[in-house]
Amino acid sequence: MSSSEPSGTVAIAAAPDWWKSAVVYQVYPRSFQDSDGDGIGDLRGIIQRLDHLARLGVDVIWLSPVYQSPQADNGYDISDYEAIDPVFGTMEDFDKLLVEAHARGIKIVMDLVVNHTSDAHPWFIESRSSRTSAKRDWYWWRDARPGTDPGEPGSEPTNWVSFFSGSTWEYDAQSGQYYLHLFDRTQPDLNWENPEVRQAIYAMMRRWLERGVDGFRMDVINLISKRTDLPDGETSGDSVYGDGFPHYAHGPRLHEFLQEMHREVFTGRSGLLTVGEMPGVSPEKAVLFTDPARRELDMVFQFEHVSLDHGDESKFSPRPLEDGALAASFTRWQDALAGTGWNSLYLANHDQPRPVSRFGDDAQWWRESATALATVLHLQRGTPYVYQGEEIGMTNYPFSSIDDVRDVESINHYAESIARGAAEDDLLGGIGRIGRDNARTPVQWDSSATGGFTTGTPWIGVNPNTATINAEAQYDVPGSVFEHYRALIRLRHERTVVADGSFRRLDAGADAVFAFERRLGDERLLVIANLSSTPQRVELGTEAPVWASAQPILSNASAEGSGSDRFAPWEARVYETISPAG
Repeated sequence: MSSSEPSGTVAIAAAPDWWKSAVVYQVYPRSFQDSDGDGIGDLRGIIQRLDHLARLGVDVIWLSPVYQSPQADNGYDISDYEAIDPVFGTMEDFDKLLVEAHARGIKIVMDLVVNHTSDAHPWFIESRSSRTSAKRDWYWWRDARPGTDPGEPGSEPTNWVSFFSGSTWEYDAQSGQYYLHLFDRTQPDLNWENPEVRQAIYAMMRRWLERGVDGFRMDVINLISKRTDLPDGETSGDSVYGDGFPHYAHGPRLHEFLQEMHREVFTGRSGLLTVGEMPGVSPEKAVLFTDPARRELDMVFQFEHVSLDHGDESKFSPRPLEDGALAASFTRWQDALAGTGWNSLYLANHDQPRPVSRFGDDAQWWRESATALATVLHLQRGTPYVYQGEEIGMTNYPFSSIDDVRDVESINHYAESIARGAAEDDLLGGIGRIGRDNARTPVQWDSSATGGFTTGTPWIGVNPNTATINAEAQYDVPGSVFEHYRALIRLRHERTVVADGSFRRLDAGADAVFAFERRLGDERLLVIANLSSTPQRVELGTEAPVWASAQPILSNASAEGSGSDRFAPWEARVYETISPAG
């Protein structure tokens, strides 16, 4: 076992709700570490960097897909759920990763992508082969709209627009029908109405658990139940496409399917983690999904706070974030799930731009804003998620051409918008602000040209600021972003109030200031952060006397600090008291 293993990891894993005190780290394998010089990250590369994660102190790795895949959507288009894609290595490499991670007290959670498969999956190949195929009903096949010519524009069974632009329906000339794909046309949606589909998925999940994995992060799991009548969606403006989301998200059998999955896969097993990605989920719905008595999921990923800066037209036309908007969204979810359920806490993942560039100030206050955002995230009630590179403050990439872009969503948006006459500079500006490739540039391990990621040519450009922003430059440096993350993770492990305490938002007298109290019995923490690039005066009003003699236990301020009620731009402080009060 590594000498840098965080204390308490094994003990945390033994408790039924161990994940309340845990921190999860997402690894996007393609961009984490390349071990063989082909420019693409792989499983052996992850093994090489496990000591970094043990040093950081995380408890769980969420591993983005490493299954066999044509890579149309970077592995989220799976052609074999029980094989490792050769680009990432072998099953023997995966088994070694499990052993090495577990030896460091780190669990492995797999990405579960079962709303859809690749069109190269044997299930779909068989389904597509004939209208009378035994697996025809494993996917959503429909005739053309009545009175139209199959294959012609406007003949699609519904008017739904895909997440990746264009129609959600692809015409298959051989069989004369359309198949549904909410994402790329190479990602046909599975028909969860068919019990054979569900049982095949559950059997696959059980085999992974028997292999030793510790749970699943479930990709867009709230889309698996759809209205079977598939009605058209409402249109807006002059768009030919309608919004099908109300008809394919949070469908009528979703809770039934999740409860069935729990019975078939998780009952009788301990020490596991289940988290469901759920675009469009409300706090009220999240309470139901995460209520332990309902036996569905441990927690969900919600999208409210990462949609605050989306423009009215699309996410690629972002708008400035208002002071207090992020804190208000966090508070809404904290309050909603306070009595029942559990929050997942995140600012970044493989689908989101870098938080220090998006929510912070990566120009003038890079270190301060990276650490302030981390402070308010990690000290809320819920399980925090760290996305690779976030712990060293990685920033968005300076895209100068569409040739720099690899993401199918951004490429499709660019092509469609150019065809409509949009300006290239505006499109690149939007992609540079909000595009998914910002999260997918290689992890910056050192100051070399390829950031220590590869000895070859990386599959996507390395951010040139790796010369100054990299892990090696931050290890053991007091006040660095990495060391601040270590301190936050240590607090969660050592202070039960962080995991189990209540959350209460405090009025600090300024919209830009996010202040809240965590309380468990007589133990109390006060977290205050100025989430802006201007100084702020903090006024706690009637709360001030309670904290007048509190002890500061963590700060991201410079050595000289600032006045007791004056907070510098992006300054964050944490206080504690164990004196009974109130």
